[in-house]
Amino acid sequence: MEKKKPLVCVSSDIRRLESDPRRLELQLHGTYTAAVASAGAVPLAACGHCAEELADLCDGLLLTGGADLDPSLYGEAVLNDTVKVQPERDDFELALFWAFYRRGKPIFGICRGCQLINVALGGTLYQDLVEQKGLMHSDPELRHAVRVEEGSVLYRLFGTQFFVNSTHHQAVKDAAPGLRITARSDEGIVEAFEHESLPILATQFHPERLTGVLWDDRTPDFAPLFAHFAALCQ
Repeated sequence: MEKKKPLVCVSSDIRRLESDPRRLELQLHGTYTAAVASAGAVPLAACGHCAEELADLCDGLLLTGGADLDPSLYGEAVLNDTVKVQPERDDFELALFWAFYRRGKPIFGICRGCQLINVALGGTLYQDLVEQKGLMHSDPELRHAVRVEEGSVLYRLFGTQFFVNSTHHQAVKDAAPGLRITARSDEGIVEAFEHESLPILATQFHPERLTGVLWDDRTPDFAPLFAHFAALCQ
């Protein structure tokens, strides 16, 4: 009998319509679901409701990229007008995170998802890398090196150093208790972490854009990372 494919809940962007602020619109880039499906799992787009039921139904959670987290979640005021928040999305994704966390199910965070996991567990963020660190990491054409810690998932899959993309203006500042930083840029910006004891991992870069039809030879093909996550969910 064929083994059942794991079901992965994929978080969606939640936006208020300018034409009618009472209405919310869900958006999800197909690169996330394509990477999950290619890894042998079944992606299920989160609907903005029913976090507990989704955590019961699904085998793992993928927290995707998007707008900034509200700085009040880590005890700060908004730094400047580059910080664009979406409270509805914050509320729902935090509910999703804790629902899967309580059940001990695998969680993979990408970009905003990486930052959300860190904040949920007690960490903080750089709100604007340009103002606070003098660094520009928001160029979709940029590829930069990361240095990887031995023994980590990224080390086992891709080695000690490789190139990644960079489309973020925020990043992990203080890592939450229980998180092990596993990759940094040459400037020291956190690019990946894993939980010390739970099936939780995250990347600041966007591996879903570095596999499948979007992959080019400037970086590794990150399909093995999604295969690793799918295997955790199995």
